Amino acid sequence: MEHEAGWRKMPVACARPGTSDDRRRFAAAINDMPYSFILIEPPPQDPDEMARLFRFIAGCGYEGVELNLTGPLLDSLDQIEQAAAASNLVVPSFLTGEAYRQGLCLSTADTARRTAAVERLIAYLPVAVRFHAILVVGLLQGLARDEPDPQVANERIVGGLTEVARAAEAAGAELVIEPVNHLQVGFNHTVDEVMRLIAAIGSPAIRPMVDTIHMNIEESSLTGPIRECGPALRHVHLCESNAGLLGSGHIDFKVVLGALDDVKYDGFASVKVYRKATLAEAATSSMRYLRRCQGD
Repeated sequence: MEHEAGWRKMPVACARPGTSDDRRRFAAAINDMPYSFILIEPPPQDPDEMARLFRFIAGCGYEGVELNLTGPLLDSLDQIEQAAAASNLVVPSFLTGEAYRQGLCLSTADTARRTAAVERLIAYLPVAVRFHAILVVGLLQGLARDEPDPQVANERIVGGLTEVARAAEAAGAELVIEPVNHLQVGFNHTVDEVMRLIAAIGSPAIRPMVDTIHMNIEESSLTGPIRECGPALRHVHLCESNAGLLGSGHIDFKVVLGALDDVKYDGFASVKVYRKATLAEAATSSMRYLRRCQGD
């Protein structure tokens, strides 16, 4: 998805009230949960440009913005905090997969890389606490090429995340494990596998999440995994089957939203679009689609 094209030319407000209380009432009108928008790329480092982008996202109807923990983003935390507050946005969650692209991995036989992965997640905890956000762990588990034996891989993942979980409990932070499809991550592709992994870790600081694009590939149902998580469900990604604009694929988001309502999910649902659309198109079109889902 093109990060910048389009949004600078869009009007900042999209006919939505501006205060946080107004936004809660607005969210209740389209769904009982607040929506956030995922920025795959880091936001602009220029404070004015960042503020304008966040105002645009808020104006589209989102209450939060989910961010990818990268080096440039970590250098911009003060600006992010200020821009989010000025737009009445929260940062409900941070993605951690960029650390894998830097060579860190929880399942590898390389002790140094495993240790570095654990240390990196622990280093992220103060950021999560500062923003009252959760950390999303998916790609950091690694790929099959990092460890061909799934049992050995999971033993290492459990060992590393147990250490992270102890630090998270002490810090008052939370992490979620994302079930990611087998084409993108080597292990724990389904909610059932993630729930067993979490049980092995045995910490209240580690909870499950769901992502519709991965459920579409790995699960036999879009609603069963949500109900399996039940009240333990801590985070949700809404992503179309083709990773494009919501409504351009074949995922039944109305059914998904209904299942989330059934389990009384009260966290954020983050919209993820990373193909076939600019940021402006993705943010505006996805919110319009969600409103239509609720209006049907």
